[in-house]
Amino acid sequence: MVLQPGLSCGHCSECLSGRDNLCVEYDIVGYRRNGGYAQFVAVPGVNVIAKPAKLSWEEAAALPLVTLTAWHMLVTRANLQPGEEVLIHAAGSGVGSVGIQIAKLRGARVIATASSDDKLEKAKQLGADAVVNYSREDWPREVRRLTNRKGVDVVFEHTGAVTWAGSIAALKNNGRLVTCGATAGFDARTDIRQIFYRHLTILGCFMGSRGELLEALKFIETGAIRAVLDQALPLSEARRAHELMENRAQFGKLVLIPPN
Repeated sequence: MVLQPGLSCGHCSECLSGRDNLCVEYDIVGYRRNGGYAQFVAVPGVNVIAKPAKLSWEEAAALPLVTLTAWHMLVTRANLQPGEEVLIHAAGSGVGSVGIQIAKLRGARVIATASSDDKLEKAKQLGADAVVNYSREDWPREVRRLTNRKGVDVVFEHTGAVTWAGSIAALKNNGRLVTCGATAGFDARTDIRQIFYRHLTILGCFMGSRGELLEALKFIETGAIRAVLDQALPLSEARRAHELMENRAQFGKLVLIPPN
């Protein structure tokens, strides 16, 4: 099985309209309720989806949340179009690594950021057309250079305050910034003049609907979207997994394997 990690009431107008991620009772397994750090997990039957035969169990664990989030951001909210240019932040993250793949599926030119040359090389292998090391470059200026000083059509933002101002600066006029997270801080400053002078659009995004995950699964089944799995660790090494994430030492997802 593949687990759809979003939980909703199932009977409100949003749920019945196929927008279950807008349900007022919406939650995520492992967010404000018990999650997957256990041998057994109980979820409503509607959240269980047949696993594509070619997926390993580790891949089935790694894909749903980040794929659903990236799909909702780029396909549903930003409506990324063929030929557009998109900046994907933190290519080594789970959502960033899948975001690169979805952006390429949409026919976009992808510029990816990461903190090391090793991660940037892996981003290229996933399909990134150009890369920027944000730890040692004036990355908004570099993005402008890579786009002939125009800026990108879409910024895929999920890091937060540290990159927020630069993400706005990296947009072209009439560009769209879509955001789903604030890992590096939530209290970001915005020069409002940049928004109205340049006709910018800011799009919030939180997970996605069950129907969107089913749509994305079609591309997972064909291999067009694949799991980017850094390593699988036994559940007893959960602390080590968190330390790897805190040190930004992984590329893609870390998966915990419960005992048999």
